[in-house]
Amino acid sequence: RFSVSSPRGMADDFILASAKQCINGGIVAESSELPAPMLIVGTSIIGILFSIFLLRQVAAVLLDVTSAPGAARTADSNEQNAKLVELYHAITLGASSFLNAEYRLCAIFVVIVSGGITVLISWATKDEAGAWMWSNGIMSAVSFTVGAITSIISGFIGMRVAVFANARCTVGACAPAPHGWTHSFNTAFRAGGVMGFSLTGVALMSLFFLILGLRPFFTDSETGTLRLMECIAGFGLGGSSIAMFGRVGGGIYTKAADVGADLAGKVVENLPEDDPHNPGTIADNVGDNVGDVAGMGSDLFGSFGEASCAALLVGASSPMLVAAGWGALLFPLTISGAGILVCLVTSFVATDLIPVKNERGIENALKMQLLVSAVLMTPTIYLLAHFFLPAATCGSCVGGFVIGDICTSQLKSFFCVGFGLWGGCAIGFITEYYTSFSYSPVQEVANACRTGAATNIIYGLALGYKSAIVPVFIVAFIVFGSHTLAGFYGIALSALGMLSTLATCLAIDVYGPVCDNAGGIAEMCELHPSVREKTDALDAAGNTTAAIGKGFAIGSARPLGPALFR
Repeated sequence: RFSVSSPRGMADDFILASAKQCINGGIVAESSELPAPMLIVGTSIIGILFSIFLLRQVAAVLLDVTSAPGAARTADSNEQNAKLVELYHAITLGASSFLNAEYRLCAIFVVIVSGGITVLISWATKDEAGAWMWSNGIMSAVSFTVGAITSIISGFIGMRVAVFANARCTVGACAPAPHGWTHSFNTAFRAGGVMGFSLTGVALMSLFFLILGLRPFFTDSETGTLRLMECIAGFGLGGSSIAMFGRVGGGIYTKAADVGADLAGKVVENLPEDDPHNPGTIADNVGDNVGDVAGMGSDLFGSFGEASCAALLVGASSPMLVAAGWGALLFPLTISGAGILVCLVTSFVATDLIPVKNERGIENALKMQLLVSAVLMTPTIYLLAHFFLPAATCGSCVGGFVIGDICTSQLKSFFCVGFGLWGGCAIGFITEYYTSFSYSPVQEVANACRTGAATNIIYGLALGYKSAIVPVFIVAFIVFGSHTLAGFYGIALSALGMLSTLATCLAIDVYGPVCDNAGGIAEMCELHPSVREKTDALDAAGNTTAAIGKGFAIGSARPLGPALFR
């Protein structure tokens, strides 16, 4: 037995005193909270301004088939221009009418659900005395409403820019090669960029200012911060609710219009695709905008909102991250902010550094967008993790931080985001392999048509099931690896990593419907067959990019289930 004054007793007292002094691993908040908010707000503004810059470039294309470089004026030019403007206005009116009707229903839905959220959450979060916590319910309803409104704005912006650019893409294709390929591709891709950068900028800014606006109603303690993030989670729910209307409602309209136009034109009247004598082609072109553009924009915004809210909520459950200050808590939003800058740089690769000059260059340009953005984003994520995430100086997790019951670190968090980033890139390339006309799967489906519709349907379904095998294993690896390194926080970060290049994903996704509309307008205006050849080649690649967008939306949504389950 040792006395207090003995060497061993003194050592025990020193260890006990050190343990009492080591609170939250010795992590303290930075003296200034400005770096993270400045990065988030600054990149959001840059994204919005860049989308305006791209829109001005698209608007510079005149609605005149003879204004394209090298295009010749013919006796039919005036009549073709008149048809071009008429179709442009008809498609714009149709798309606007559909979204106005849909969003009126969405507004009623938001009002009713907001009231339900207020009551249910207030009832579910009673205080110790049994009184309803109305503040929690009201704040959650506010977050839900802001998320829903932002999703509506995102879809509306996408629809407007798509119908604004479709006829201009047709005009670009009127130029002879190679200028025709370059101008038509750049017009469609820049229109997609308007959607991508405006959506990411508006979404990021609205979420940040929502946090900023609700923060004064909660204390800066661990409990107060966690309650704040629980209320903020309604933002993702609001975005996903509107995405449901956009994807389901817009998708049903799109397919009904497409099939209806084909049945009336091709089957009944034996007319070619997009024949000007078939009025159903207008509805078909409207459907491309309200379903594949507005719907997909709301869908990917919903995934972004859910992933961001999940990471913020799980991060707020870590005392060490809360102790590190708002720079560490807002780390998930800095990823999305930095992604805007990376995608901005990447966009110039397709339009300026390596422009499209022939049909073969279309798919190469789109694939380069995915690859270059992932390559540039990787070191960016490492720098963000090193700068914003804390590292304990004492305790059981020296050099890292504890979240849940897992000791993670800056490097492990970087790997979690990297898993999602490169996993999403892999899913995109796999999707491209199974949906591109340049590879054997699509060619085999085309050959199956020779023996009838039955074999075509059977082979197409089998190929669809087969295409999902590798992506399922990729998503499973992402979830397992991220959870091993950083628990549920790592899973949420992996989803954000997959969406870190959201602006690029949206740009190549919106590009497809714009080209599809451009081909329909070229056919209905009875332009030279070479114009339709260009737009068909652009549209063929656009069908692949639409599938890639769906792959990102599904792949990023899957890890969110386990993260939100926490």
